Amino acid sequence: MKALITGASSGIGKEMAIYLGELGWDLIIASRDKEKLEEISSTIKTKVKIVVIDLSDERCAKELYMLTKNENIDLLINNAGFGLFGDYLNADLPTELKMIDLNIKAVHILTRMFLKDMNKKNKGYILNVASSAGLLRGGPLMSTYYATKGYVVDFTLAISEELRRNRSKVKVSVLCPGPVDTNFNKVAGVKFNISSLSARYVARYAIDMIRYKNKLVIIPGFKVKLGVFFSRFVSIKRLLKITYKIQKRKK
Repeated sequence: MKALITGASSGIGKEMAIYLGELGWDLIIASRDKEKLEEISSTIKTKVKIVVIDLSDERCAKELYMLTKNENIDLLINNAGFGLFGDYLNADLPTELKMIDLNIKAVHILTRMFLKDMNKKNKGYILNVASSAGLLRGGPLMSTYYATKGYVVDFTLAISEELRRNRSKVKVSVLCPGPVDTNFNKVAGVKFNISSLSARYVARYAIDMIRYKNKLVIIPGFKVKLGVFFSRFVSIKRLLKITYKIQKRKK
């Protein structure tokens, strides 16, 4: 079995690589950080191929597919992504556009290309990493990030239903964690005021959910599950006010 993991140099992606290696999977791990990828590779006993690449450039997303399309990938994990905190009017536009390219376009391109191959073989699994933010209705002070993760959630759910109706054995899932103790917080410029799950726990939970339960929407942590559930019963305006207050406390 072989998995391709993007954003594998740290956080959830790194922990997924380690766990899959423990389970006997061969790996292709992709990221911009060659040094970290080599460090991770040295700790995994199965075969590991590293690809140093910046997926915020859509040409690189296509290049990654071309480099790995003959590797017989059984599991694609679209994990690469980042966030940005701040008022929308003051946010740096080039950074936001780069976020859209990475969080949405790279996921879309890689899913499309690998899904076509998997569909021909009628087997395979794609796990798209979103966020609990993608299950809510707008995220003031992180507006673009929330929107990108909402896209990933809706995109994955729609594909899942299409595959089911076509009786395909290819499966797709979306991972929607709440606060996780990763480098994401440093990049986004935020600090969570509620307890964060470890990247190790989230990674192993997600892999186990697709291994044993074929779960479509994966939400680690009871508190996050509860929050997402009750958000359904709150008006949009009220939810936006609550989200704003939560976000404001992160700075």
